[in-house]
Amino acid sequence: MRKQMVGLAAEFAVASELCRRDIYAQLTLGHQKQTDLLIFSEDGELLRIEVKGKQGREWPNCKGVCGSNVILVFVDFAGKSEVERPDFYILTVGDWRDFAQGEIEKARAKGKRVELNERNVAVWGEQVNAQAKPHEGIGIKPKQVQHHKEKWGKIIQAVSE
Repeated sequence: MRKQMVGLAAEFAVASELCRRDIYAQLTLGHQKQTDLLIFSEDGELLRIEVKGKQGREWPNCKGVCGSNVILVFVDFAGKSEVERPDFYILTVGDWRDFAQGEIEKARAKGKRVELNERNVAVWGEQVNAQAKPHEGIGIKPKQVQHHKEKWGKIIQAVSE
């Protein structure tokens, strides 16, 4: 599958799983969007879902999530046939921040320069000059987020609050 199709398949897969749990999710369209799915809670609040899909070994350069009412869902198609269900890993903003901080601490212990910015994005290295940008994001393997696998209750709880 092409990268763009993997992302779209992941978004539809998450929407399907939410519908199976009686949660209506509205897909957003476009190439410059910042939210993949929208869900309205019982009290009318908006919950944003960010979706990251992969079919290789890792989700590269993940920037994570920040703000309120946001959930990050990783979808793993690696090793799955067309008729098999992918694996899902569900993280809240707090889950992401804890994960990113842990990865940053490991990197710093190895002497790397990395910070978590105000948007909860890991920023690696230093800016050499005004035109150069430091690297942003973290590559994530499924084993690193294993304890978040199939934690749909996080979304169910968020929409019922």
